[in-house]
Amino acid sequence: MGTTAGLPAADAESDSEGLMTATIGSLITGQVIQLLTGASGVNSYLNGLLQDSGQPLMPLNSDQVRAQNVAPEIADQANTMQYPAVNVYCEKVVNSLVEKFRTFSGNVQTTVELRYSQDRLDGLQDALENYADAIMQVLNANRGDWGNGMFYCGEYQVAFGPVKHGGRNFQQVAKITFEIGVSRS
Repeated sequence: MGTTAGLPAADAESDSEGLMTATIGSLITGQVIQLLTGASGVNSYLNGLLQDSGQPLMPLNSDQVRAQNVAPEIADQANTMQYPAVNVYCEKVVNSLVEKFRTFSGNVQTTVELRYSQDRLDGLQDALENYADAIMQVLNANRGDWGNGMFYCGEYQVAFGPVKHGGRNFQQVAKITFEIGVSRS
């Protein structure tokens, strides 16, 4: 005579709550990439910015904006990096149940990580700051309701890392972190 646990069988098809976190993170990451690469995205702001040499900044193509969180050292080994590189990823999901009867009601912390690399140290930080400024302008222009229960209030933080060896010779990273409010049934 043994004891048996009487646990009900899980019905994954009808229970979407377990998939909510992954779905929300992917949905927001995709939305941010659309904003950055769209007609009023980063390239529309880069047109008016110049490097120290007076040359215009190179526009971003869609291959340079990726949905991934990968260390620069690993990305460089893949031999597929094009600089500047923009990685968008969901860093943290918090279901704080602000609205008590929602399946998800909380914040999603999202990061846009910008990596810039060139063969000379001169002008590296200035170019990185110009690209970061263009990303911040896109965020500023898209405050408010993003649809699908997502809302961006306009706050962000930018952290500039030190110059390191990597990429084309010298590499520097800027992380732009912000939160998206989410309310989903």
